[in-house]
Order: sequence, then C-alpha cells, then structure tokens
Amino acid sequence: MKLAIDEAREGINAHHGGPFGCVIVRDGEIVGRGHNEVVKRHDSTCHGEMMAIRDACKKTGSHDLSGCELYTTAEPCPMCAGAIMWANIRKVYYGCNVSDTDSIGFRDKQFYEAPEDISEELHREECLEVFKEYTALKNKKHY
Repeated sequence: MKLAIDEAREGINAHHGGPFGCVIVRDGEIVGRGHNEVVKRHDSTCHGEMMAIRDACKKTGSHDLSGCELYTTAEPCPMCAGAIMWANIRKVYYGCNVSDTDSIGFRDKQFYEAPEDISEELHREECLEVFKEYTALKNKKHY
C-alpha cells in the first residue's frame, strides 16, 4: 500500500489528477503501477487502477491478471471495479472509502446509485450479425 500512496503523491505533485495511486502485485513482485492521469491525458478513464491494469497487462503480455492482487489508495469506482473483474484480479486492498472520496470533492457516490436510463437499443440485428461472424472465427479469444 505504501507504494500505491507514493504513486498517488507522484501524480498529485505532477498535477496529473486526483490522489489515486495503485500497484498490482503477483507472487510478491510488482507487475503494474499507475496513478490518476485524468487531467494530464484529458481522458476520464485514466484512473489509477486503470493505469496500473494497463501497465500490468503490457508488462505481463496478457489481459489475464489471474493471481494478482491490487493495492489502491481509494475504493475502486464501478468502472475500475469492472476492469478489475475483467482482468481476473483476485483481491483488492483499498485505503479510503467512497465517503472519504466524496468528502474531498469527487462524485464517486453517484455512480453507485441507479443511473438515469441513458441507454437505448439500436440496430440489434446488424450487431447480431457481427456477433455471428465472431462466433464463426477459429482461434477466437474471449475477453
């Protein structure tokens, strides 16, 4: 966790974004690290966990981070939690909770509540055709 805190400090001192740092460990070895770079990259997906997952995937050469543990300075938001699950990370350790994050001006709490219905199905049949094409491929990989 101390290295995740160091990552967070590095990010805030460089004005990259909020105080969110993360490291990913497998078998006692750091395989990924990152901090919030939302402001630096002008990209709302560049949370500390996302940056660490990207780093770990690049370093390990795999999208599958099975056997890894993630240490982060704050409880992962739903986007990051989804990415953590997709990456097959087995355990998450976090420092601050959602209320702590809310108290310093971040709006994480609202993402845990039922969102407005902003989605609408469109061109399902054409999209199903793409799914059929994918299903017919040999040597496909599921992510």
